[in-house]
Amino acid sequence: MISALMPTYNRADLAFERGEGVWLYTADGRRFLDFGAGIATSSLGHNHPHLVAAIAEQAARVIHVSNLYRIPQAERLAARLVEASFADTAFFCNSGAEANEGVVKIIRRAQHESGHPERYRVICFEGAFHGRTLAMISATGNPKYLKGFEPAVDGFDHVPFNNLNALRDAITPQTAGILIEPVQGEGGIRTGDPQFLRDLRATCDEFGLILGMDEVQCGMGRTGRLFAHEWAAVAPDVMSVAKGIAGGFPMGAILAREHVARHLVAGTHASTFGGNPLACAAANAVLDVMLAPGFLDGVDRRARVLWRGLEQLVADFPDVFEEPRGTGLLVGLKCVVPNTDVQAAFTEQGLLSVIAGENVVRLAPPLIVEDAEIAQALAMMRRGAQHCRPAAARVAAK
Repeated sequence: MISALMPTYNRADLAFERGEGVWLYTADGRRFLDFGAGIATSSLGHNHPHLVAAIAEQAARVIHVSNLYRIPQAERLAARLVEASFADTAFFCNSGAEANEGVVKIIRRAQHESGHPERYRVICFEGAFHGRTLAMISATGNPKYLKGFEPAVDGFDHVPFNNLNALRDAITPQTAGILIEPVQGEGGIRTGDPQFLRDLRATCDEFGLILGMDEVQCGMGRTGRLFAHEWAAVAPDVMSVAKGIAGGFPMGAILAREHVARHLVAGTHASTFGGNPLACAAANAVLDVMLAPGFLDGVDRRARVLWRGLEQLVADFPDVFEEPRGTGLLVGLKCVVPNTDVQAAFTEQGLLSVIAGENVVRLAPPLIVEDAEIAQALAMMRRGAQHCRPAAARVAAK
């Protein structure tokens, strides 16, 4: 008999009743160091006082009014995001998949209204993950996610990641734009080469294409810059963000330049819950912290501490790990042994992580993680790795 809660997840037998900073606590008193952060979503950790206060204060005033009326909290949030980014305007929604749907709609609409209705196809990349809607599993292109949901939504072509020649070969008269994650999360923590990202920008300018970036997972401070593409000194025309934008409260956003966004006039796109007062109060509170002087520099510094520790871990356990991957506090360990075994060993030591593609264990701690907590996590990983070592290696190490 099916459970009351639809069984679409393989859930670990853990239930957390409260959190504090980078720690989560079960009802029976066990404590776990959270290096998953709700899949890179709890950007300020758990029970952050400023975020909690902002949500409670707004909830006591008004939670939802709909976008039939002005929402001052959304106006303020949009202005702050525009000021801090490449964008001229913002649209608010509820999730990363919804934001990516909006990005594709903007790409198609802008081409259509600019006199190119034949341009509707979007080039995406192998190893991508753009969400679970019908269109976004088609944009993702992974047969595992498409199985049973065929036929795929038309309009998406896929090329190898970081391969400019393949990208240029895939451009046709029907190509409208490109959608790329600067750092692929689900696909195995694969970082886009900075020169490749710059070449994408130049290619879009050359062919009249629209460059879209998916920063649902790698954006909002996760790499030590507010947005990951900033490391390459390049900017998209339109971008999706979500996950960490409101510290765990459901929210997504589309940031865009005027020349593409101006074509979404009234009635062409909408979201019932998107940008409501409560969500925007949460996101504004997150921005208060992220935009404070020195915060992102601190994320970058601590990320480098974690990276050095992961490099040493790989060097000490070559029979368990192949390489570290990633940027900032979105990192991973490509494993030699099954990544599910490594994740289970980490959990046994009290460290929460998330698996990813290419046999990678993903590590995405809250951005407020401190050096001491990174040291604790590395010690837990070391003990977990020892447990994962093949028997012969464990005997040889004694």
